[in-house]
Amino acid sequence: MIQTENTAIVLRRVNYRDNDRMVTLLSPSRGRIEAVIRNCRKPKSHNLNAAELFSLGDYMLVENAGHMTVTSVRLIETFYPLRSDYTRLTCGTWLLNLAEAAAEPEQEQQELFMLLLHTLSRLAFSDQPWKPLLSGFLLHFSACQGFKPRLNHCVLCGKKLGEVPPLFFDAAEGGLVCGNCRRTREQIPLSPEQVRWMRKALKEGSASWVNTPEAEAPFTVLRAYVEGKLGRRIRSGALLPEE
Repeated sequence: MIQTENTAIVLRRVNYRDNDRMVTLLSPSRGRIEAVIRNCRKPKSHNLNAAELFSLGDYMLVENAGHMTVTSVRLIETFYPLRSDYTRLTCGTWLLNLAEAAAEPEQEQQELFMLLLHTLSRLAFSDQPWKPLLSGFLLHFSACQGFKPRLNHCVLCGKKLGEVPPLFFDAAEGGLVCGNCRRTREQIPLSPEQVRWMRKALKEGSASWVNTPEAEAPFTVLRAYVEGKLGRRIRSGALLPEE
């Protein structure tokens, strides 16, 4: 029997038996963890909030015969404001599902963990528009998962690109395409403002997401790109606000 403490965010939870709950956790050091929290659904349980989506805490885990059990939790944050805004709740749930789709068990996920934590904080505790927040998340998510889009040169001919249109995004090739190389409708046109924003967001990090006009954040393009690289549509995305 091995006991360890892991700081983690709850990505998924499913009721189990009469009073238990199965949770999927994202840990910066151990990646995705599946564990059971026993008796957490009893009315007076101290662990009820720790078994909810978005909860951030220090989870004490006991491993026995390959199964993980949470024995205690020091709850740090619940991101409660998300629950009072349907749009932001939907966006947050989609972020959790993306993280779950990417994280593997027993693989370090420090970058993904910090990216998720930071974006959830902005989503819950600021009034910033959701589209730039999610677009910035997708850009940095692609970078930390190893498929950062190429934004400075045409992915087909290698020509260095400025911001002068026409410029197109080719999801299959993983970056921008110049006007001379565009061949299919799947290569989506981007405005100079969108190209400028993506380059700045990757270079400067989340500071550049603040007060971004929504038209500059190409959320639809980046969502299709990331979900294509993951090889799956994130089902909760069907509940996201209309574009």
